[in-house]
Amino acid sequence: MVRGTESPDFIEAIARGLDVLKVFSAARPVMNLSEVASATNLARPTARRILITLTELGYVRNDETGFRLTPRVLELGMAYVCSSNIWELSRPHLTDLSTRVNESCSVAQLDGADVIYVARAAVPKLVALSVTIGTRFPAVATSLGKVLLAGLKPDALEIALSTPSRSSVIAVWTPTRAEIETALSEVRQRGWAVTDQQLAPAIRSIAAPIRNGGGEVIAAVNLNTHAYETSLNTLIDDYLPQLLKAASDISADWARWDSRPITEVRNT
Repeated sequence: MVRGTESPDFIEAIARGLDVLKVFSAARPVMNLSEVASATNLARPTARRILITLTELGYVRNDETGFRLTPRVLELGMAYVCSSNIWELSRPHLTDLSTRVNESCSVAQLDGADVIYVARAAVPKLVALSVTIGTRFPAVATSLGKVLLAGLKPDALEIALSTPSRSSVIAVWTPTRAEIETALSEVRQRGWAVTDQQLAPAIRSIAAPIRNGGGEVIAAVNLNTHAYETSLNTLIDDYLPQLLKAASDISADWARWDSRPITEVRNT
């Protein structure tokens, strides 16, 4: 792309890398190498090197359908997430649920072996771990992560579970692969997940999937409680139905967003 600067301090390689990230959009979430090169006006070898670098850094994923961004891109601008689509879609539902149950509620997406929090409605309470937008935890030890991992296809699940966690938190529960498979099978059967002090002492949570219009699990929403204040029976019998409704409502809004008419602006 043409640059509007002649500064000697301008780093062209960084600009090109950002150009590649920016060509992905709702209208073009997946592209092959030729499409990326064309959209950025970069030579194919240059575009290829940038995509390989971004893949190695975890910002881009490459599968049989092409290249696509990963949730790790959110790390480049977490402050903006609050005004982005995912926040706008989930905010009213998270706020309403949190107000009704007087507990913190969050939305997260999967990044390798971790979950990254991308939206949150918090209630001030003393808990073992601090959570903000951008926080990452080992997925298998969280209700959010179990839901997201359970929604993956076998190949994608294998990649996720073989990826080292980038979270600074060491979970209480360190399961074997067989224990993980059993837990994920249970999640698939019942459609939601629960954790009882598996991430950290005194933290108990329940989560449900958020799906797009095609039925694909693209995020998860949870409700977090203090284990000494809220029993498992209360969590499942009283809070779960409300959480499932919130997940359904967010999914419906997401499907409507996905189906909106998209007008592509072309330069003439």
